[in-house]
Parts: sequence; structure tokens; C-alpha cells
Amino acid sequence: MGDTRWTPADIPDLTGRRALVTGVTSGLGRAVVEVLAGHGCSVVLAARNEERLAATTSEVSAQVSGADLRPLVVDLASLASVRRAAEEAASYGPLHLLVNNAGVMATPYQRTADGFELQMATNVLGPFALTGLLLPRLVAGGSSRVVYVSSAAHRLARTPPVGDPRVQRGRYRRWQVYGQTKLANLLLTFELDRRAREAGLPLVAVAAHPGLAATQLMASGQRRAGGRILDAAFSLLGQPAALGARPLLMAATADLPGGTYVGPGGPGEVRGLPQIVGASALARDGEAARRMWETAEAATGVHY
Repeated sequence: MGDTRWTPADIPDLTGRRALVTGVTSGLGRAVVEVLAGHGCSVVLAARNEERLAATTSEVSAQVSGADLRPLVVDLASLASVRRAAEEAASYGPLHLLVNNAGVMATPYQRTADGFELQMATNVLGPFALTGLLLPRLVAGGSSRVVYVSSAAHRLARTPPVGDPRVQRGRYRRWQVYGQTKLANLLLTFELDRRAREAGLPLVAVAAHPGLAATQLMASGQRRAGGRILDAAFSLLGQPAALGARPLLMAATADLPGGTYVGPGGPGEVRGLPQIVGASALARDGEAARRMWETAEAATGVHY
């Protein structure tokens, strides 16, 4: 299979496998759930808004005949919510795929109940904690996979967000912080894969980015700062969510080695068929990955 030739038609029968996907009530997450369920995968749909989650679950059930779906309420910006959700999800049995898709983009400055900046909490620390708490279920699944969703914006980051995330250093710049969180996603992906390999665990970690996808991510984070205008621009220039989801689906289901990064194959990785893509030199820095891991462990209290 050539990288640029991959399509959802290459997805194998997923009957008997269970996936958990976060951020499923719209956009990329919704598209990923529909395709996985359509290939026989049992899917746990995770999102923070209970009403929208219930509606999404019902809509996918109606669209995909025989779909095996379970809703799971989780707010990744709250460690208490993550712990409750992980405990519930663990009761479902072995897990074969975890797609850390949920995220926020360039939000106004806000601190969570745990004392973390909102983007750092939602995009990095919540997913890190959820992954660690579900690791025993992933190991029990055998041949399991963790997919982190990053962004080409990781290249905007000049330094990883290491250190105490409860301490604000300098002026808050929302786009700079967003880029740092997407860099952190890659660092944690590559470090998780390295650690799993070193420990001999039946698990690989890979990452993907959707390019420029027409989703509601901008408006959800920036209603006071032109988010709807930016969403309109994304809709005009970007590809539909169903196409933006293809790199995620390739990362989730294709026969790829751990540490792989998948994105659109078109110019600038903005759109196009998915293929293996490169990451910044900083994202591949082993020392930065180690420090990022230690930061996430210290902040969340989840060690794995």
C-alpha cells in the first residue's frame, strides 16, 4: 500500500475490536466514529456535552445499521471527570484503539478548576491522563493503538510547554499556546511509543493531523474573537470533515509502525489524500519528549 493511495476502502473488518474516540459530537470525531462503526468496530463515543453526545449516538445508530455504540461523558479539562470516565470505560472490557481527538483552539485565557490553562488542560493533560488510566485495558486488548491528533501548527512552537502548567509565564498568546499543545501531542505520542516498545507492550502510538478541515473548532473556542469568521474561511479553503478525518483513520487502522505521523498529502499538507508526513525537529527531540512526559505526569498525578 503506497502512502498516497490509502482510502477508507483499505480499512479491514473491525468486528470484535473496541475503540474509544473523544470529541465526537461534530467534525472529525463524528466522521471517525461513523467510519469505524461502519466497519464493525464497537465504539465508545466520548464528549463533554451529555445532550449533544446522546443526540450524536442516536444519529450514528440510525445511520450505521447494527452499530455497537456506547456514550461516555467526559470533560478533558477536568481531571476528576477524566478519572470517572476512565473508570467507567475500563468496565467495558479490553480496548483496542484510543483516538485522542478532542481539543480546543486558540481560546481566550482561562484557568480550569485544576489550575491549568484551558488549551493545555484539554489538548494535553486530559488526554495524557485518560491514556494512562486506560493503559491496562489497551494492553489487555493486545495489538492496540493510541492515536493523538496534532496539527501543522506544532511547527509554530519554539519550545515545548514543560514545567509547572499552573504557573503563567509571560503574556498569554493563544496561538503560540495552541502550537505548543500540538507539539506536546507529538512529543507524548513518540515518547509513549518508545516506552511501550521498551516495556514490550502490545501497543503502538501514532499521530495524525487533518490539514485544514472545515469543522467548528474555531467558533467553539473563539466566539468572542472572530471565530465564526475564521470558520467561514476554513469552510471556503479547507476540506470537509469527512476528508479531514482520513489521516486519522489511516493512523488508526493502517499497518503502520509506531511513531508514524500521518497528514494530507497535498501542497503544504493542507488537504489531499493521507500519507506519512514529517514532523518538526523539535517534535522528534527525545530529551524534549522526556521532559514533556515528566511535566504531564507531575501535573496529572498519572504515571505510566
